[in-house]
Amino acid sequence: MTKIPPGLLPEGLSDRLPPQAEASARLVRHVLDTVSSHGYQRVMPPLAEFEHNLVARLQSARAQDLLRVVDPVSQRMLALRPDMTAQVGRIAATRLATAARPLRLCYAGPVIKLRANQLRPEREMMQVGAELIGTDSVAAAVEIVNVAIEALEVAGVSDITVDFTLPDLINTLAQEEFPLTSDEIPLVRAALDAKDAGTLTALGAGPAAYLPLIEATGPFHAAMNRLEALDASGALRNRIAGLRAIAKPIHDDITLTLDPTERHGFEYQTWFGFSLFAGGFVGEIGRGGTYMIAHPDGTLEPAIGFSLYPDPLIDAGLGGKDSAQLFLPMGHDPARAAELRKAGWRTIAALSGSDDAATLGCSHSLNGDTPVELGN
Repeated sequence: MTKIPPGLLPEGLSDRLPPQAEASARLVRHVLDTVSSHGYQRVMPPLAEFEHNLVARLQSARAQDLLRVVDPVSQRMLALRPDMTAQVGRIAATRLATAARPLRLCYAGPVIKLRANQLRPEREMMQVGAELIGTDSVAAAVEIVNVAIEALEVAGVSDITVDFTLPDLINTLAQEEFPLTSDEIPLVRAALDAKDAGTLTALGAGPAAYLPLIEATGPFHAAMNRLEALDASGALRNRIAGLRAIAKPIHDDITLTLDPTERHGFEYQTWFGFSLFAGGFVGEIGRGGTYMIAHPDGTLEPAIGFSLYPDPLIDAGLGGKDSAQLFLPMGHDPARAAELRKAGWRTIAALSGSDDAATLGCSHSLNGDTPVELGN
């Protein structure tokens, strides 16, 4: 067997070194502090769970999509979490089942995928987010979307775009406005996801009626007007009113778009979903929406939340800079050093006479009681 080099890691996994590791911790803390200021309490689910229970809650993943291992203690199959939202749902439905609703929870931690994708080759990612459990009302959606935006802004993200979608749109229209058979619904969904007007036309008169939805995509207000014009019978009246109410309090420097038929990644969402993008970054940096949590007795509870995946932000330099590093020479005053740390300095103490301030990455050196910038 070929010997694995000691520094080699599995594909899609990597070390995060200084200063990016500390920037990651700061960025996550910025997000969690922002979310916490709105009343969300942190939970910390485990990295692995019994495979059967985790798969049952993930909805959009199968057992073969997870990284699995046999637990030597229970002799049962465990799965490493690819997403934390399902775990928060489990906590809400079991350990916090009797807690007052609406229940506000937040979380942060690593998740691991079995396989990466072309846009993001990483298999391990940081996930941070918030869930509002017990309601999926418009008011709850307004809160979640605005908390997500605020969290990103506090973390230093600018040029934010929020893209809204209506995951149950096709099912809603297929019941009354534009009837479809059960066989036609997935075909229409696939064609709309691909914005494939030719396929919709080829599927026949029923599916072709959905062609205007391709045009109801783009800048929010113009797309909403086109969606409203399509809703002759009023089947979407509540959905449209809800979207407008959610968009109304969002400040003007946030770009809003609408893709009402987008389903990729929103398979388990109910009436509302949204994706978060930022200028200069490829792909989503977060997403959220409404969904249902299953309780052990079979009842379903509405919820809404969002998840952010901040690794690309950290790689781009967000998360803030380290505080200035102060070199403490041999024989320094420990009490003065403690005062300086309380004031925000980061100190590095000499352990021998050969330790050098510049070599150790310090910007200042303590001269008596006073920090002095190196080179001065």
